Amino acid sequence: MNRHLRPRAALLAGCLLAAGCSTLVGGPRETPTIFAPEPARQTDPAWPAADWSLVVAGRGDGRMMDGQRIVVSPVPGELQVYRGALWARSPSEMVEDTVLRTLEDSGKLPVAAHAGSGIAGDYRLLLEVRTFKADYAGATTPAAVVEVNAKLLHVRDQAVAGSRTFRQAVPATGTEVARVADAFGAALGSVGHDIAGWTLQAGQAHQRQAHGP
Repeated sequence: MNRHLRPRAALLAGCLLAAGCSTLVGGPRETPTIFAPEPARQTDPAWPAADWSLVVAGRGDGRMMDGQRIVVSPVPGELQVYRGALWARSPSEMVEDTVLRTLEDSGKLPVAAHAGSGIAGDYRLLLEVRTFKADYAGATTPAAVVEVNAKLLHVRDQAVAGSRTFRQAVPATGTEVARVADAFGAALGSVGHDIAGWTLQAGQAHQRQAHGP
């Protein structure tokens, strides 16, 4: 589903927690609201142009963090999920799509594609979603925390051209799930920008090292 749907009820319909009010797992069954963040794809004309092709592959670190339930940490060390709310796609799919579309929009690569597209690619970008949760961290409203490890592999010799972990934490403007989803959209856009720029720079640095100036 491509629409960003807003819930009709406020998030406060659940239980009170020390870190704030949240609608968490449990309670009667209800038709879930589906959220599909639409991150702004931010490109930079200063990014280097490349003449190599890229395949992007994403995966999650653990079934809960990469599932369609929206994970929230009301207190440190505790994970729950918002009741009656789901992601339209898994976090790893959202991260992979955001990075790929940002690279496509930049115009800096001749070819960039999803894994499984049939394109071999000169490089393969592996994206591991390590954190994708709403985290109160002692505050009255949560922040959308997205952490992704990126590895750029040269396909021909399987050499690692670069590896780096990216993290963004964007405070939500309220406790409602819709506002939390908006914060995730902003975090995704920032992470996509950072990973796309780094990928181009790391790939070009590897090319120079392999082939010289």
